[in-house]
Amino acid sequence: MPAEQQTLSPPSQSPRTHSVEALFSHGRLVAIPRKEARREQLLTHLADTLFERERSYTEREVNEALLTVHEDCSALRRYLVVAGLLVRPRDGSSYRRGR
Repeated sequence: MPAEQQTLSPPSQSPRTHSVEALFSHGRLVAIPRKEARREQLLTHLADTLFERERSYTEREVNEALLTVHEDCSALRRYLVVAGLLVRPRDGSSYRRGR
């Protein structure tokens, strides 16, 4: 994983991501939002920030990237897959950026 992706950069101040910034404290995600719209904003931000397009990731690499922001990497990974932001084959052998 590139060095610039090992820590989460603060979200930009655009209106779309302003609410996402409030979910972080010292670069760490405080809580995974329960409201679907807000969680979608967070997941889009995480996908854009942590994962490059056109690159395959192992489950371990995905977990390591997500652990830089929150301890429940499996929940975040599952949400990213369900949202279509990460895609994987049936065997779960690799992950790629989706939409």
